[in-house]
Amino acid sequence: MKRIGIVAALPGELKPLVRGWQRRGPVFVGRIGDSEIVAATAGMGAAAVARACEQVLASGSIDALASVGWAGSLSCGLKPPEAVAVREVIDARSGERFTTVHAQGQRLITIDHVVAAPEKRSLASQYQSALVDMEASAVARCARDRNLPFLCLKAVSDGPNDKLPDFNRFTGSDGQLRMASLLVWVLLHPHYWSDFGRLGKNSRLAAEELAKLSTRILVDWQ
Repeated sequence: MKRIGIVAALPGELKPLVRGWQRRGPVFVGRIGDSEIVAATAGMGAAAVARACEQVLASGSIDALASVGWAGSLSCGLKPPEAVAVREVIDARSGERFTTVHAQGQRLITIDHVVAAPEKRSLASQYQSALVDMEASAVARCARDRNLPFLCLKAVSDGPNDKLPDFNRFTGSDGQLRMASLLVWVLLHPHYWSDFGRLGKNSRLAAEELAKLSTRILVDWQ
């Protein structure tokens, strides 16, 4: 029986997938097909996700690592709440490229902050990437350093032209989103209400699509 580790940034990304699973300390444990799955979240960004990787690895022997979660779309061809496999992850800071077990799929760029629409257009042009996130390359590096197969499954939470608040100012050094402060700020800026509400709806739907894709991919990969 394989044991596969899943690492995400925020609990909402995994909520539909781990529904009904056991909670064992910092990790969720369940089954998909013939494999035992260990899942953890620790916050946004590379440092937080590295902690989540260590939590998964500390749970026992792991046969593969997967980065699972939300991503921003850089292409009009990918719209919320679509979920897709990623074939290559690029770390924007180091320039490292990581291949996944998926022969086909999208290219994703990992960057160290939440990006706004103008920067999304620049990233799409520079890297020929369809998706952007803040965590996948950290999981890929963890898998590479331990010689483990790497999977990457992402669901689109926001499109290339969506106007969103600056989430960076509401993210602590621990990678946790200060939701109460963010909501107060949004309430004081009515021009963000519709986009923020759409983000919330799209994120919930994207998490559901991500759970379906993850289940299908992990069963097939076994």
